[in-house]
Amino acid sequence: MAKLTTAEMIEAIKELSVLELNELVKACEEEFGVSAAAGVVVAAAAGDGAGAAEEKDEFDVELVSAGASKVKVIKVVREITGLGLKEAKEVVDGAPKVVKEGVSKAEAEEMKAKLEAEGAEVNLK
Repeated sequence: MAKLTTAEMIEAIKELSVLELNELVKACEEEFGVSAAAGVVVAAAAGDGAGAAEEKDEFDVELVSAGASKVKVIKVVREITGLGLKEAKEVVDGAPKVVKEGVSKAEAEEMKAKLEAEGAEVNLK
């Protein structure tokens, strides 16, 4: 197979339908063990600047620090996110890190309360 240039790849991607593009993204995620969700965060952050004057209705729950009860915080992170033990531990070890994105104010406050009850330090963005 001939190696494609970046421009050729972009042109090929432009010709894909939305469904085909979605399948391509999923295949890349599986092949390389990555997630395309980070790109969504960047796009959302860029869009937030324009609507900053409006009342915020979606929040990101950020774990700043696990505190002294790291194991209990990992359990709460698993409960909140549905992640497995290894992934939840990586989130807690990687603090500061966003635990959940785009949740309602009430849900974000509830998550914050659960995490803080176990000794974690949490910010809502």
